[in-house]
Amino acid sequence: MSSSAFPQIASLSHALGAYGWDDAWAAEFAPYAEQGLVPGRVVRVDRGQCDVMTADGIVRADTAFVTPHDPLRVICTGDWAAVEAAGNPRYVKAYLPRRTAFVRSTSSQRSEGQILAANVDHAIIAVSLAVELDLGRIERFLALAWESGAQPLVVLTKADLVPDPVTVAHLVEDVETAAPGVGVLTVSSVTGEGTDVLTAIVASGTSVLLGISGAGKSTLANALLGEEVMAVRAARDVDGKGRHTTTTRNLLALPEGGVLIDTPGLRGVGLFDAEAGVGQVFSEIEEYAARCRFHDCAHEAEPGCAVLRAVEEGALPERRLESYRKLLRENQRIVAKTDARLRSEIRRDWRIKSAEGRANYAAKRGGRP
Repeated sequence: MSSSAFPQIASLSHALGAYGWDDAWAAEFAPYAEQGLVPGRVVRVDRGQCDVMTADGIVRADTAFVTPHDPLRVICTGDWAAVEAAGNPRYVKAYLPRRTAFVRSTSSQRSEGQILAANVDHAIIAVSLAVELDLGRIERFLALAWESGAQPLVVLTKADLVPDPVTVAHLVEDVETAAPGVGVLTVSSVTGEGTDVLTAIVASGTSVLLGISGAGKSTLANALLGEEVMAVRAARDVDGKGRHTTTTRNLLALPEGGVLIDTPGLRGVGLFDAEAGVGQVFSEIEEYAARCRFHDCAHEAEPGCAVLRAVEEGALPERRLESYRKLLRENQRIVAKTDARLRSEIRRDWRIKSAEGRANYAAKRGGRP
């Protein structure tokens, strides 16, 4: 169904176009328009309420009608919402199906998922060059980004603090090895290096800015916005860590086009059912694994393991394999906590491996227990 069938929706194209409204969203919204609701994009969520950008500007709306027990179904920044046309308070009655969703596991013992941003096209992972690179953390962010459905991009910030171009080239190469199929861009908000390229990338669609505290996200956001919208605090010289300069997730329209969701610094980026994302990050390992003798090869000590052979031959860094194993194990634990069948399979595998270990130990001792 085209938006032309609903002139009142089509007329919103200009007003909400800067926030990503298009004919496909209009078609999705048509049933809500018939109910007298108006569309808007959620630009901020806090304390059971949210700010929604509508054709008439930002309205404050209550989210009581869209607060289910499932934390992945609560309304979040980036959602397209169906809001009451009038009222005090006004309520969000529903949100449109998400095209993409950036989700991580919470720090709670229940291992629930937490949705950080919705309907994102580009996941920009900010990494500071002021401190030693943590490639494992970059791989973790990338796994979540790929799993979300967005296209990741690694942005190495504070490039002005590494004046030696040879050193910068080596750092970029290290990140490229950890991020196959992902663009790696060096930028400096001080000199302006790389900001024009980044501006062009984010000009189409919605981008979410991710990274730990002190990575330079707020400074980068200000450079893209062309003004000091986000507060900036200096990072500690010792470890490059800073305070959370952003405390909520905010969606902002960019002057050159596109919208940006800035997020607080993430202390933890736990995986949440991100097996496909992990596989994408370590695509070369999965390609090697397809050549293993056994289809269920664990790449530990099995004969005919193409992955281990690649490590021995120097084609695959051992650090990459260890990181791959770590993220797969973590993801499996998270999934197992909510999947009884998988928990049973894991316990069965543990019993088999324990029995094999005892048998191998006994064999080494000449059959003695």
